[in-house]
This record gives sequence, structure tokens and C-alpha cells, in this order.
Amino acid sequence: MPEGPEIRRAADRLHEQLAGRQLESAWFAFPELASEVDSLVGRRVTAVDSWGKALLIRFEHGLVLYSHNQLYGVWKLHDEEREPDTKRSLRVRLTAEGRSASLYSASDVSLWEAGRLGDHPFLSRLGPDLLTHGVSRGQVVTRLLDSAFHRRGLGGLLLDQAFLAGIGNYLRSEILFFAGLSYTARPRELTDEAMERLAQAILRVTHQAYVQAGVTNRGEWATLARRRGESPRLSRFAVFERSGLPCHACGSIIERVTVASRRLYRCPACQSH
Repeated sequence: MPEGPEIRRAADRLHEQLAGRQLESAWFAFPELASEVDSLVGRRVTAVDSWGKALLIRFEHGLVLYSHNQLYGVWKLHDEEREPDTKRSLRVRLTAEGRSASLYSASDVSLWEAGRLGDHPFLSRLGPDLLTHGVSRGQVVTRLLDSAFHRRGLGGLLLDQAFLAGIGNYLRSEILFFAGLSYTARPRELTDEAMERLAQAILRVTHQAYVQAGVTNRGEWATLARRRGESPRLSRFAVFERSGLPCHACGSIIERVTVASRRLYRCPACQSH
């Protein structure tokens, strides 16, 4: 499933398609939203951003269209006159100055006042989004040391969206590898140096995945991996999906384990603590 960087990139594409433009028409498959069309038409889209796996389309008069793709939903961008070639079920269509954005196959869509987003049943459970909310290194450390999180093993904690929104399975493995930490380590047990490495890895790896469309590996390691004949997908990662292959850093064989019911990849030498 897509993680924070992929959702943020989708938000960027929607932003490019709609932001700064006046909504000319709106269509919703949901009766409770269809009755709100008049409140949106004629309003300008000011921004599109993300929070965890939710997309938020913001309008100039303070309303926000919330959508969550769940397993099968997808936004398709197109010109007003050109229908996307798909057999999916249309759920939402927004058109602004000849540009359209159509949401297919999703059912979790609602309209909110911007000031009440904190009351949303999904958003209210999320921590700050690493790519939308300007999270700093100090804020990451503060959350790691929070009493709600500091006793938990990192392997489970990093997947908890209440901790920090946007980290999913591939990011978890990559963050722990670059921080040089075991999935069993707990924040309260970390030295100041290890805490600093972890906070920096959380921010750097997530941002790199956003900028490089899911690539988290070091450039030189990826180049060497491709020269050895590894697939482009494998060369994207430092450890994720690389079980049985040598660690880029030390040559030890990468292991796969199951943590919090999800697969995790690690170097037993580089992440022994």
C-alpha cells in the first residue's frame, strides 16, 4: 500500500491540477455531499495537502473535502472533455477552469469546516504528518520520549500513525537500518547519540522517499546493485525486500522477520542493538 511519500505526491498532483482555480462544477455519488454542491461551485481551490493517507482539498471559504483512498480508491486527473479510460466506479468529480479530478472506487469522502478537522474520527487519531506539518528533529525526539510511546519497541511504534503519520512498512525497515537500530530497541533505552540518529533517519528517509518517488537507497549503493544485476526495484532500497542478499554496508546477509504482523528487513550486523 502507498505510504506517506506516495500520498503526498498524489496531493501535489491534485494541487497542480486544481489549486488557484475556481470550481466550475462538482459531482458526488454520495447524497449527503450532492446536496453541498452549491456551496462549492464558484469557490476557488486554495490548496491540496495530505495527512497520513488522507487527501485534503481546501477551498477559499474554509471548507475542506476529505478523502481516503482505502485499498482501491484512486484520483485520476484529466481535461474536462476527456473521460478517463477506466471501469472503476466514479465517486467524485471536481472541475476547475477546464481541469478535472475524478475519484474512483473510494467510499470514505466527507466535507468539513477547516476548523473542525481535528474532530474527524480518522484525523483525530493521527500524529503530525512528516511531510505536511513541518515536523522538526526536535519534535520527533519529543514524541519519541512521550510517555505514550517511549516504552514501545521501535518495530511496532514506527507503524503507529498516532506517533507520526506517514511511515509505513518499507519506510520502517529503511529508517531502522539507516539509524543502525534493532526493531526491539525502545526509545527510553536509547543513548542521546542513537536518539539523534533515529530522529534524523525518520526525517531524511521519509523526505528522500518523497523527493525520489519511493527510493530510499544511497545513490552509490543503488548503482553498484544494478551493476551486479539486481532489479531496479531491489536497488531502490537499502534493506527492504532484500532478504538473502548482502548488506550494502557490511556484506552480511539481510534477514526478514515479522514484527507487528508485517514483514521487516534488517541487517543483523549493522542493527545488532
